[in-house]
Amino acid sequence: MDIKEVAEIATAAGEILLRNGAEAYRVEETIKKICNSYGYEGECISNSTGIFISVITPDGHMVTSVKRINQRDVDLYRIERINSFSRDLINNPLSYEEAKKVLKDIYNAPNFSLGVRIFAASMTAFVYTLFFNGTVLDALVSAIISIGIYYVLDKLSKAGMFQFLLYYLSGLIIGAVSLGLQLLIPQINMDNVITGAIIVLLPGVAFTNGIKDILYGDYVSGSAKLSEAILIIVAMGVGIATALSLLLKWI
Repeated sequence: MDIKEVAEIATAAGEILLRNGAEAYRVEETIKKICNSYGYEGECISNSTGIFISVITPDGHMVTSVKRINQRDVDLYRIERINSFSRDLINNPLSYEEAKKVLKDIYNAPNFSLGVRIFAASMTAFVYTLFFNGTVLDALVSAIISIGIYYVLDKLSKAGMFQFLLYYLSGLIIGAVSLGLQLLIPQINMDNVITGAIIVLLPGVAFTNGIKDILYGDYVSGSAKLSEAILIIVAMGVGIATALSLLLKWI
């Protein structure tokens, strides 16, 4: 495989990792590993929004590649498959066509259906409400709110709404619906319902990866991920506070 093809394969693998929530150090190590598998030296800088790669031949010839990452999600299955792909290349370097086919299969691997993800979100809200001393009624209400919130988030994110507004609206809906249901059914504890309903929206992976990147010495990427996680939490909190402060004035 020539140097340009290696750069293309390494960039594609790094893009899949970064799009699916991998840490910066994992992206950089994977790209270096792929380059080394074909006898080249690889240098990479990765942050939460892009990858910068240089592939260098033994005689000093260099090819550089830059890839901007606009859309990010969390998919541990794809991360695990790219990890296996890069490890296997060390002992069994694939041809350019074979490597492209493997990466295409990973990129196009099917996701869980929206129905399955909504069911998982509702069960998560149900269990966590009970975990935080909520009643079964609180847990049921949290699960129902989570179904609606997850569906709305999925549709609005595909429509291209920016992240802060997306989570602000989610918090607004959760706060308004929880307060309204507590007024209709006094047995419902609004605090427990809100706690359970926001669990599925908390950016746990981004927060954890930010800390891991900082511990590995990648302060830029780690700080960016931590900032993203904090921004999401603040947006939800402001949304809930807005709903409660406005509605409580009218009661």
